[in-house]
Amino acid sequence: MKCRVVARPLLTIALALVSIAALADAAQADAANVPEPSGYRLDDYRAPVPATVTGASAIDTVEAETLWREHRALFVDVLPAPRRPEKLPADALWKPLPRRDIPGSLWLPDVGRGALSTEFEAYFRENLERVTKGDKAAPLVLYCLADCWMSWNATKRAFSYGYTRLYWYRDGTTGWEAAALPTEEATPAPGRP
Repeated sequence: MKCRVVARPLLTIALALVSIAALADAAQADAANVPEPSGYRLDDYRAPVPATVTGASAIDTVEAETLWREHRALFVDVLPAPRRPEKLPADALWKPLPRRDIPGSLWLPDVGRGALSTEFEAYFRENLERVTKGDKAAPLVLYCLADCWMSWNATKRAFSYGYTRLYWYRDGTTGWEAAALPTEEATPAPGRP
């Protein structure tokens, strides 16, 4: 009887691990089926992304953690900042959930949209220039969340600006947090339009 009691939780854990592995395999298969578009993704940003982005190396959590721990790259988060709901009454209290980031990251909200205003384009360029000190060969890791086109767009855009050592962290904070790696509360970089 005791063997059954012990075996049942172990069987449950084993089945959960097999399910997680199957989901990871399915996500990789989805990525393999998503072609790289020639331009930027303009809408539906939370959808399966390609496995690659021209001009950058796609990295996983292990590679991102190594770059972070060894201080071999600058990390740039491009997840949009929360916006106050349009239909919320003006006198209603609203406090967005804080953004948790990979420690030391530069948060440039909204620069991963497919079409950028002149102001957001300047904000992105100026901040990349500032953190790299004008060195287009400085290694940059761009990310947001898993299955988020914002980081794909931002990486493609940074490549168009002439940056040559780009890493696209496809799983972003979703993968980082799943690996129980440290995070810190983020604040958008100053000068946001």
